Amino acid sequence: MEYFADTDRADLFAAAIESPELLIVPVLTVYEVFKKLSRDADDETAAAALSLMQRGRVVAIDMNLALTAAVNGLPLADSLIYATALQHGGLLWTQDAHFEGLPNVTYFRKP
Repeated sequence: MEYFADTDRADLFAAAIESPELLIVPVLTVYEVFKKLSRDADDETAAAALSLMQRGRVVAIDMNLALTAAVNGLPLADSLIYATALQHGGLLWTQDAHFEGLPNVTYFRKP
């Protein structure tokens, strides 16, 4: 969100986002990012974010992912996003405090 909205924290996420061929994109993240940017930014920004996310590997929710997510103790959306990262050997970059201290997470505390 920070990157696409070009906030003062966009640079924190630039390294990950600017290599879209390496991105692992949970389909739930596509929903969350597109919804928020469509509402809070403009259609052009939302479309640019969608285009970039589609250049990564978009991962659907399947039975295995759902069961893995069900036992990690996080809220629904967070659990699916985290399970996706783990299943695909990814590193989750986030400002969401739910992920602080978890393995395979690069966490940026909000100011």
